[in-house]
Amino acid sequence: MQNNEISTFTSVFEQEVYEGLTTHPKHLSSKYFYDEIGDKLFQDIMAMPEYYLTDCEFDILEEHKETIAKLFGKNGEPFSLFELGAGDGKKTKVLLRHFIQNNISFDYRPIDISQNALDQLEDALNHEIPELQINTLQGTYFETLRAIGDSNGRRKVILFLGSNIGNLLHPQAVEFLKNMKDSINPDDLIFMGFDQKKNPQTILDAYNDKTGITEAFNKNILARINKEMGGNFILDKFLHWEVYDPETGTAKSYLVSKEKQTVSIESLALKIRLNAWETIHTEISQKYDDAVVQWLAEQAGLKIVTEFTDAAQQYKNYVFKK
Repeated sequence: MQNNEISTFTSVFEQEVYEGLTTHPKHLSSKYFYDEIGDKLFQDIMAMPEYYLTDCEFDILEEHKETIAKLFGKNGEPFSLFELGAGDGKKTKVLLRHFIQNNISFDYRPIDISQNALDQLEDALNHEIPELQINTLQGTYFETLRAIGDSNGRRKVILFLGSNIGNLLHPQAVEFLKNMKDSINPDDLIFMGFDQKKNPQTILDAYNDKTGITEAFNKNILARINKEMGGNFILDKFLHWEVYDPETGTAKSYLVSKEKQTVSIESLALKIRLNAWETIHTEISQKYDDAVVQWLAEQAGLKIVTEFTDAAQQYKNYVFKK
């Protein structure tokens, strides 16, 4: 099935692709959807009418920005605003503008795995909010959480928007939240989005739009393997498939091989055999209710301070502290 000549990898991406495609069932990590093309596709997804998450969270931040400002800028004390997976910053700009207009003392530290996304965000913010003090940090969440723990001595507020916590299964989410807890002090806060359980069809439509943008986003991981590792995936030979389990609240994305095929990846010296209708699991998107969020917080040693929701209660932002 594959040659075992690979003993070292030139990147974590190579290692995780090798491991994911040589196990059964096959899987690839959704964090590798993102490059310059993937960043643009995700911006297109966030603009889709079916992708309700963006509008819900935008409305929450717009409606509650004054309360959030008082919460973050407690007693006028300066703070550093870290954001994990900052992306294009569309929603965060609601808060940044309000903070600047109200002379709140803070600096903004966006974090993203994509340097391209960070460069675009920094350029946009320098143009749109020139008074803003910004320091970008490229890396994965787990790498950058260590840097957050070693920051400049100011109070820390960590933003994690977009319900990106939903890309982790519950055991991974607890571990992630424990790492967040370990990176903050007792006066620091975590502000995090959690998409709520709702009509299953609404959720399926958000992750399987008829225009095919989400399909292209998922398939971009195969395009990246082709481009960066010398792969020969033929993208049209894969079907994007989305399922949602309303009992567990788990949405899952797959790339399904339409036929029996063999794929080579040159830099890994690897040949992958796929049977007809064999799956490559690419992403989970977990949905929540109050009881599950309370349980996650307790398991991680965090306390819920307060929460904010949209008018239809489809989405919530919870605030945690140690």
